Amino acid sequence: MQVPSLSVREAASMYGTAVAIFLVILVAALQGSVPPKSPFPYHIPLDPEGALELSWDVSYVQETVHFQLLVREFRAGVLFGMSDRGELENADLAVLWTNGDSAYFGDAWSDRKGQIHLDSQQDYQLLQAQRTPEGLSLLFKRPFSTCDPQDYLIEDGTVHLVYGILTQPLPSVEAINTSALQTGLQRVQLLKPDISTPALPSDMRTMEIRAPNVLVPDQETTYWCYITELPDGFSRHHIVMYEPIVTRGNEALVHHMEIFQCAAEFESFPRFSGPCDSKMKPDRLNYCRHVLAAWALGAKAFYYPEEAGLAFGGPGSSRFLRLEVHYHNPLKIQGRRDSSGIRLYYTATLRRFDAGIMELGLVYTPVMAIPPQEVAFVLTGYCTDKCTQMALPPSGIHIFASQLHTHLAGRKVVTMLARDGREREIVNRDNHYSPHFQEIRMLKKIVSVRPGDVLITSCTYNTEDRKLATVGGFGILEEMCVNYVHYYPQTQLELCKSAVDPGFLQKYFHLVNRFNSEEVCTCPQASVPEQFASVPWNSFNRNVLEALYGFAPISMHCNKSSAVRFQGEWSLQPLPEIVSKLEEPAPRCSASWSQSPGSPTIVSISGGKS
Repeated sequence: MQVPSLSVREAASMYGTAVAIFLVILVAALQGSVPPKSPFPYHIPLDPEGALELSWDVSYVQETVHFQLLVREFRAGVLFGMSDRGELENADLAVLWTNGDSAYFGDAWSDRKGQIHLDSQQDYQLLQAQRTPEGLSLLFKRPFSTCDPQDYLIEDGTVHLVYGILTQPLPSVEAINTSALQTGLQRVQLLKPDISTPALPSDMRTMEIRAPNVLVPDQETTYWCYITELPDGFSRHHIVMYEPIVTRGNEALVHHMEIFQCAAEFESFPRFSGPCDSKMKPDRLNYCRHVLAAWALGAKAFYYPEEAGLAFGGPGSSRFLRLEVHYHNPLKIQGRRDSSGIRLYYTATLRRFDAGIMELGLVYTPVMAIPPQEVAFVLTGYCTDKCTQMALPPSGIHIFASQLHTHLAGRKVVTMLARDGREREIVNRDNHYSPHFQEIRMLKKIVSVRPGDVLITSCTYNTEDRKLATVGGFGILEEMCVNYVHYYPQTQLELCKSAVDPGFLQKYFHLVNRFNSEEVCTCPQASVPEQFASVPWNSFNRNVLEALYGFAPISMHCNKSSAVRFQGEWSLQPLPEIVSKLEEPAPRCSASWSQSPGSPTIVSISGGKS
C-alpha cells in the first residue's frame, strides 16, 4: 500500500499545529503548578501622594533595567531619572512631554544650573506608552552602563531617583524650567541580587511586630519607637525570614523599619510608644540595640540561608523588642493612622548554624574626626589579621548580608576583604550611600572570611556645611563608620573595630600648637572634642591629620559579645600592610546595545489620543 506524500506546505501546517497544541498543554500545565512570575517584581511610590508609581526588573544577562512608570493623572508630561545625591542638577533623565499636539519621549540631562538638554546619545529606550484604568503606563529600559559622560552609571548600592511633573505643554525639552515643577526624590536599591529563594521549614510560624494605631506626626521626619515583648516561656527559635507589613495607603509614608532586641542584663523594660527623640522616652530603651530585622522602601522579604537562622528567645536572650519606624511625611499630612511593622517567620527546629551579626569599622570615639568644609574626607577602620586569627574558627565564617551605617555626613561606604596583604574582594560597597536609606542587603555572593584575613571598612564624608570638626560618637551630629555583617556560623566575636592610638593623636595636637600662632588647647584637662574645636583648619592641619590616620598605630577592639576583649595586647597595633589593591572595574558598554541618534521619539499612546 502506497502512503500518499505530503506537500511541504501541508507538512509545515501539521508541524505548526502540533507545536501549538504542545505549547497550549505546556502552558496549561505550568499555570496549574507554578504561579506566573510578575514581570516587575519591585515596586515603590515615587511621590508622597502616590501620583507616580515605579516598578522595575533587572536583567544581569543583558545588564539592563526595565522600568514601568505609572502616571496616575497625566497632564503635560513627566521626567524621571537618577542623580548622585537626589538633586535635579547634573541629573540623567528620561522625559515625556507634549507640545499640545504631539507627545515626545527623550533621553535628557540637566546641567549644574538645572537646565535640561536633550542627550546626543539616546540610551533610555521607550518600549510602550499605554493608557490603562490606573493611568498612563510607560515601559522603557536602560543599560547599566552607557559610556555616555552625561549618563548615570547604574551600580550596586543606593540609587537616588528624581522626578518632576509637567503641568503645561512645552515646545521642547529645553523649555522645561525645573524650578517651576513639582519635583522630588526617592531612594532605592535598583540592582537587587539575583538569588534563589531558600526552602522554608514545614513547622514555620509567624509573629507580627507592629506599632498599633500610631497617629503619624505632621512633620517631615519622625522616628517612632515601640516596645513589645515575647510571650512568657518563649523558647529558643530561629528566624528564617521576615517581610514588611505596611498599612494600606501609607506606602509613601513608611520609609524604613527596624526591630532591635534589648539587652539581656535587664529583667524588664518599660512600655513605650512614641517619638524616639521624645523627652518621655525611658533611658533604658537605649539598651535595645541588637538588630533582628531591618527593612527599607523598595526591599522585599529577607531570607536566611537554608543552613542558618537568627536565634532569639530562650535563656540568655531578652524577651523585649523595640520596633523603630521611620515616617517620611514631607507634605505634613495630618490625621493619618498607621500600624505598620515587620512579620517574623521562625521555627522551633533549629538549623545547623546560628547566624551572627558582627560590627566592623570604627570605634565610636572622638579621636576619629573629620575637619569642617571637606568635600570627601575618608576615615578607615580595621578588623585585623591578629583578631580574625584569634577569634574565627579554622573553617572561617561566611558573610551573606550587610548593613552599612553612618550619620548625616556619610556619602560612601565600602568594606574590603584582604588576605596575605592583597585586597581580594569587596564585601559591600555603596558609592551613593545615604544615611536616610539603610537596609540589610543580601550579598550577590557569599563572602568567606578565613582566620588571618583583614576586613577594611572606609567611609567618605562631606562636611561642607559645617564650621567645626565632626568627631566620632553616638550623637546624630557626630559620626560613625560601621558595617553590620550577617554571617554564619556565629562566633564569640561581635565587634572588630579600630581607632587611631590616642597618644599619637595628642602628638598631633602638640604639633598643631607649635606650628600655628593661635593657641590650641593641649592641656590634659581638655577633652578631645574641645581640642579639635580649637584647631585652626588650614591646609597644613588638614593634611597632617589625614596623614596621621594613614600611618599611626591603632587601638584594636577585638570584642566578645560580653564587651570584653579577647586576650592579648591590642594597643599600639600597626596598620595592616596592603601591598596590592583591587583595580576598579571599568564600566562595560554592551556591544549589542545600539544607541539611537540624539532626537526624541514621537510617542503614540495606545488606548487614547497621543
